[in-house]
Amino acid sequence: MMTQKPFSILQPRDLSFGRGCVDRAVPKVMALGRRINLVRGRSASWCDVFREDLQKAGAVVTELFCTREPYLSDVTDAARIARVARCDVLVAVGGGSVIDLAKAVAALVPAQHPASEYVTGGRALDAAPLPFVAIPTTAGTGAEVTRNAVISVPETRKKISLRDTSMIADVALVDPALTDGTPAGITFGSGLDALVQVIEPYLSSRANSYTDALCRHAIPLGTRALARLAQGECADARDDLALVSLFGGLALTNAGLGAVHGLAGVIGGRFPDAPHGLVCGRLLCATLQVNMEQRQVEGLAMDRHLEVLSWLSGMAPVATGDEVAGIAGLLNDWGVPKLPLLTGLKGADLEDIAADALASSSMAANGTPLRAQDLERIVSLSAGYQEHGHSG
Repeated sequence: MMTQKPFSILQPRDLSFGRGCVDRAVPKVMALGRRINLVRGRSASWCDVFREDLQKAGAVVTELFCTREPYLSDVTDAARIARVARCDVLVAVGGGSVIDLAKAVAALVPAQHPASEYVTGGRALDAAPLPFVAIPTTAGTGAEVTRNAVISVPETRKKISLRDTSMIADVALVDPALTDGTPAGITFGSGLDALVQVIEPYLSSRANSYTDALCRHAIPLGTRALARLAQGECADARDDLALVSLFGGLALTNAGLGAVHGLAGVIGGRFPDAPHGLVCGRLLCATLQVNMEQRQVEGLAMDRHLEVLSWLSGMAPVATGDEVAGIAGLLNDWGVPKLPLLTGLKGADLEDIAADALASSSMAANGTPLRAQDLERIVSLSAGYQEHGHSG
C-alpha cells in the first residue's frame, strides 16, 4: 500500500472565483476596516467605480498607483503614506506587481523596524500584517493567494521575496471578467507565468495530493487557453486562464517551484525590464529537456515529465522527432516577443547567473538534481529555441 505524503494547506480564508464575484468586493472590504489604502494599476477602469462605491459606503480611500515591479524604495514610500493616512486595510486591484506591493505594505506598516531590515536584512516579521484584500486583473502570477511579495533591489541587481505565512490575503476575489480584452503582450507575458506555475509544482520534490489535483487539471487547461487566445479574444479561454493562474498560486505556495523560476528570478534582478512571464515562458522547454536528460542519467522516473510534455504538445500539432523544440517554437508562431538578453548571456555572466540560481529558494524544490552547468545549458538551449524553434 502506498503511503500518502503528508501536507497542510495555506490559502486565503475567504477565496472567491468566477465572473461577477467582484460585485461583493465592497462589503467584504468594509467588513475589515474603513480607512482603505487602495493600491492599483493605472489601466484598471473597473477600479474607478470600485473606489467610488467604497467612498459611498463610508470609506476613506487613499489611492496609490503602481506602474512597475516594486522596488524597495517604493515599498518604503508606500508604507509611509499608509501610516500617515492611518489606513487599516490594504486593497490591491491589478497585476502581480500591484498585489506584491500592497501585500508588502500590509506586512510592513505595523512592523517595528525599517523595511530594509525585513526585505534585505532577513529579519522576521514581528507584528501581524494589516488586513489585505487582493483582486487580480491579469491571469498570471497567482499573487492573490501566495505568502510572499517579490521586491526588486536595484543596488544589488537582485529580486528578494519578503515571505511569511501571515502575508496570505484575508480575502481574494478572482473575477475573470477583469482580464477581458487584455492586450496580447500582457496576456502571454502573464499567461506563460501561470502555465509554468502549475508545471513546476507538479514536478516539484514537494508535490502532494492537493497540489497534484490542481496541476493535473490546470496544465492541459492552460495550454488550451493560451492556444485559443493566440487566435483572438475568447471569454471561455479567459475564464480558464484565470483559473490556471489561481491554481498556480495555490500550488506554488504549497509545493514550491523549480529551475525555471530559479533562473528567472536571478535574470530579472539583472535585467529589470525583462518581463518575468516571458522569461519563464522562454526557459520552460529547455528546462524540461535538461531535467529529463538528468533524470535519465540518474535513473529517475520520467512519468510526470512525459505527462507534462504530452500536455504541452496539446497546444497545437508539432513535428515529431523534436517535440520540445516544436513546443518552444509555438511562442514564435504566436508572436510572443523574443528576449535578446538570453542570446547575450555567455561566459562569466552566465556562470554567475547559474551559480546564483542554484542557490535560490526556487531551486530547493526542483524535483531533479541539477548542477550549475545544467542551468547554464538551459539558458543556452533557450536562446537557440527562440531563434530556431518552429512548430511545423
